Amino acid sequence: MRPAVEITALKSPKGGIYNMLIIDSKDCENIDKALKKYKKKFEKSKILLQLRDRQSFTKPSVRRRKEILKAIYKDQVTSGRID
Repeated sequence: MRPAVEITALKSPKGGIYNMLIIDSKDCENIDKALKKYKKKFEKSKILLQLRDRQSFTKPSVRRRKEILKAIYKDQVTSGRID
């Protein structure tokens, strides 16, 4: 019986905390299936988005303004004013 495959996905930029993705592998499972599971789990955890977000500081007022503009745009698309 093989142990679970553990892969370190990302080290926190401040140091100290590791985000680890753990993939349980079965005896008959090949490495391709394990990698496919890892990729799906990596996308669902949104680690890459967090990394890109942490690369530069965004002021809270700018972040709020961006969210408001996005909500206005979504509202206009759903109401049919923008195609």
